[in-house]
Amino acid sequence: MADEEQLRLDLDELRHLESVAKRPRVASLLASEIRNIEAKLSVVTAAVAQAGVSAEKPSVAVIASKCYVTLGSFSWDQDNDKIKIYVFLEGVDEEKMETFFKPMSVDIKFHDIRGKNYRCAIPKLNKEIVPEKCKVAIKPTKVIITLFKASKGNWLDLYFKEDKLKPSLDKERDPMAGIMDLMKNMYEDGDDDMKRTIAKAWTDARSGKTVDPLSRSL
Repeated sequence: MADEEQLRLDLDELRHLESVAKRPRVASLLASEIRNIEAKLSVVTAAVAQAGVSAEKPSVAVIASKCYVTLGSFSWDQDNDKIKIYVFLEGVDEEKMETFFKPMSVDIKFHDIRGKNYRCAIPKLNKEIVPEKCKVAIKPTKVIITLFKASKGNWLDLYFKEDKLKPSLDKERDPMAGIMDLMKNMYEDGDDDMKRTIAKAWTDARSGKTVDPLSRSL
């Protein structure tokens, strides 16, 4: 059961990464890994189901409890101290809900809602939270998940993202390669003025002008 849980969390995070991937090669690699995880998950799920059948004939409710509809669409807002996630779901029974708060992840399961089970999971949060302070409030048409920040401040996203501006520390690489990677990331994330400045720096470099690209882009 632990293996199945981990595979599902991995799958959720890979699907999120695929949805925000910009480069075709990266998207292709993620899609390939998603297929691999899905195949592994189907094997594990089948093994768990078979083990249940061997022990005793399970009821329909028991089988259904192993399947979840992932709630990937929700809204959220924040203040300096906390994050609020709004999941629009009706008919939630507090006694049939499971909550798992960890410093860097959230996993909420809603069981037996009109014959289906739902799940809202964020495998890796943008920053740390305080699990013991987090809570869930059930309203008639929605569920409000409140996450208390471990440190005050603004979050740019709910999900963890690698720092694209952090230069490579690989000593084996050409030092200029790290600078060019940094400029490419700045170009992709920058506004129109930033893009024009970096484009001009690249043009000057190609024309043979001895210009420090970073001094021009900054």
